[in-house]
Amino acid sequence: MATIPITKRGAEKLREELHRLKTVDRPWVINAISEARAQGDLSENAEYEVAKDRQGFIEGRIQEVEGKLSQAQIIDPTELDAGGKIVFGTTVELEDESTGESVTYQIVGEDEADLKLGLINISSPIARALIGKEEGDTAEVQAPGGVKHYEIVGVSYV
Repeated sequence: MATIPITKRGAEKLREELHRLKTVDRPWVINAISEARAQGDLSENAEYEVAKDRQGFIEGRIQEVEGKLSQAQIIDPTELDAGGKIVFGTTVELEDESTGESVTYQIVGEDEADLKLGLINISSPIARALIGKEEGDTAEVQAPGGVKHYEIVGVSYV
């Protein structure tokens, strides 16, 4: 089985979601099913159908999160010693060479990615272009609007 890279923060979020699913959502939906059953005829009971659908979703998500956690390779960026190279978990400050605009990204796993928070997926075009590079290098990224060139201004492991 292949491992899935995830940051320590991302693994903790998955654990929290799993805990909530098992201790809050699952008991709630079991109670909703019980209440719907108490109303009588299940063949025309929309509340029962909705609760059963929700139960299926919750159970599926529990299995999915447990699977991801079992395959996770948890990486703590603060413990990385990559010699200044950009690797999974690295926080990178970039400057767009054409506009001078500065952006900061952290390279994270698929489940953690959120561009609004500056968290980019390891398999995204920009992350793939950055992996292995160092501060001072230039990265060429194939973007939907054409090729972009970024100068790597800073590399940190936070």
